[in-house]
Order: sequence, then structure tokens, then C-alpha cells
Amino acid sequence: MPFQSVPALVHSEFVRIFREEPRMYRSPARINIIGEHLDYNGGSVLPSAVNLFTWAAVSPRTDPVIDIYLCHDGSRQRIALEDLSKDGSGSVVEYLKGVAWAMHTGGVEPQGCNLVVGGNIPLGGGLSSSASLELVVASALVDRAGAQLEREQLALLCHKAEAEFVGVQCGIMDQYAIALGASGYAMMLDCRSHDFELLPLPDDAKFLVIHSGVSRRLPSGGYNSRRDECAAAVELLQQSIPGLCFLAELDPGQISDNRSRLGETLFRRCRHVVSECQRVREATGAMLEGELELLGSLLNESHSSLRDDYEVSCSELDALVEIARACPGVLGSRMMGGGFGGCTISLVRPAEALETARRIRQEYGRLLGREPWVHVVGPAEPVSEVEDWHEP
Repeated sequence: MPFQSVPALVHSEFVRIFREEPRMYRSPARINIIGEHLDYNGGSVLPSAVNLFTWAAVSPRTDPVIDIYLCHDGSRQRIALEDLSKDGSGSVVEYLKGVAWAMHTGGVEPQGCNLVVGGNIPLGGGLSSSASLELVVASALVDRAGAQLEREQLALLCHKAEAEFVGVQCGIMDQYAIALGASGYAMMLDCRSHDFELLPLPDDAKFLVIHSGVSRRLPSGGYNSRRDECAAAVELLQQSIPGLCFLAELDPGQISDNRSRLGETLFRRCRHVVSECQRVREATGAMLEGELELLGSLLNESHSSLRDDYEVSCSELDALVEIARACPGVLGSRMMGGGFGGCTISLVRPAEALETARRIRQEYGRLLGREPWVHVVGPAEPVSEVEDWHEP
């Protein structure tokens, strides 16, 4: 659905179905400039909230039920707040139920409401549609419950919903970026301590996001397998490095010294984590100094590592990266997100951004027979209620 129509659609569907005026909430997507698969490995990441959104319209009801209408597929379902049991489906409604469950277990009792949800974030695309959904619904439900939660508490609540209820063993990056970010800034987030610093985004570059057309379902995909492999590597390395908790604590020499102990697969997983940590450090400096060519080269290196050492890319993502890198004005390109499908992110000179988007759409379409979804993303505010949501 076109971006400009989303809030109007969500509002009009709510009024059509429930015959009353709702309160409106909006939650952005997030890009991760660099630092992939580091959040659960104790590293630092560099995400930013961007102007693709999930919208929610909500009004109270008197019974303990959340009556939900989903704009993306036209389905309507009900969540009984007295029975917040898992079904393991990984469906959109399961995420919403997980938010209510996390509220309940955290001492905030969710109240019944009518809810319409819609958005323009590609599902399964690596732009954190799930965390955006969690946070927009959590914001509405927390307000409905009359509770006062700090933004960090809101992020942690939504992380608990996804990790413990839905079963995606994700790190904290997505929820923090969407709940605690600021428009026009990237967030340098230490995923172990949760400390973060906001860094201004460069004025003389744009980020181009392209969806490969391959979506993935994280609970049943390879994401949890990679997390399990990293946990196994930590356990093996603790035999020679007492006190080790996360792979991000390692240096390259420690990995090389333990190559035979790890075996080739776990060695390569560790090598990605350690090299990606270094790339995040260098990327932070490059952004602060305006060294965009260096930032672009780091994105290129990150993709190679994710493809070869972490093995989470796919042929479609690799094709998009190669097409983008051949375009004038593109400084660097890589896959973004959990992998096994989803999106790529490219750093582009502003003057060439639209032409690059057109060329990628054309060449990828010629290669695979379908044109990709392409968006030049801009900055966005974190999740919030929106009173003046009407479009001009």
C-alpha cells in the first residue's frame, strides 16, 4: 500500500468496523547500518529508525478481549486476555498476544480494546516489521492500561514478547532503535550493557533499501540455529578462556589459537562476529568524520563476511548487492537483517539515489523476472501516539 494512504486506511477501516473514533499510534521501521548478528553476541550495532511505519488505531472496550483487524490481509481475530497461551505459529496475532502476555507477566494488566493495524514495512524483510508491530501495539495497550512505562521498559517488554513468547531468540537492537532512537540519528548501541550514543546521520548520503522478494519466517529459519552455534562456540572456548560470556569479547588471535577446538564451521561464525565488531568501530569513526567511502567499503566487507563466514545470505541478496555496487554513486552495499532473504541496504550519493533505484529495479527484474520493492529511506521519530495524523 502507498505510504501516504496507510494512516488514512487504518483510520477508515477502524471507523467502518467499530463505528467510533480511535486513538492513533505510529511505530517506525529500522535499518541497521552495520553490525549484523552482533546483538545476541554481546557486540555493538548501528541502527536507525526510518520512515516506513506500522500504524495502530485503538479504542477501549469493556470485556477482556482484544478485537483485531489486520489491514494487510483483511483478517479479523480476537485475543481472549484470560487465555494468553502460545500456539507456536509465529503469526502476526501471535506477536500481539505476546505483547499482552509480556505486559501481564510484568505486572501491567492489558485491558480489552478494539484494534486495527496496518503498515508499509515489508514483512520478513529485515526492517524489523515485528518489533515495529510489537511497539506500536504495546504503546497503545500500555496507555489503555493507564500505566506509565519508560521507553527502555517498553523496549524490554517487547523484546520479552518476541524472545520468550513467539520464540525468536533475537537481541535487543530492534526494540531499542524503535523505542529510544531520534530522527536523523543512528544509535551506537552496546547490546551487552544497553548503553547507547546517538550519532548524526550524514547529510551527503542516502540509504537505499531493496527487498529481494524472498521473505523468511525467523522462528523456523536459520536465525535460531546461528544463535545456537554461537552459544556452542562460547561453551567450547570457555575451556581455554575462562570467564568468556560473549563472542564479541574475543580478539582475532584467540579465535585463531582455538581453530582446531572450534572446527571450521564454528571458527567461521566466530570470525564473522569478531571482524564485524571491528567494522562497527571503524564505521562509527567514519560517520563522525564524514568518511563515506570508508563507510561504504565497510558495508561491502560486512556482506562478504555474512555470505561466506556466517552463511546467512542467499543468491537473490547476493545478486542485489552486485547490481547495486555496479551503479554510479553507490559507495557500498550489503544484506541487512537476519538473513535467508529480506533486504539489502546501500549507501548512495543523494544525486544518484533515484537513478540507482530505477536501475536496480530494472536489472534485478530482468535477472529474476520480478521487480524488487525499493525505497530511499529517510529519518523518523521513535514510536508514539500521533494526534495530528491527517495527511495534507
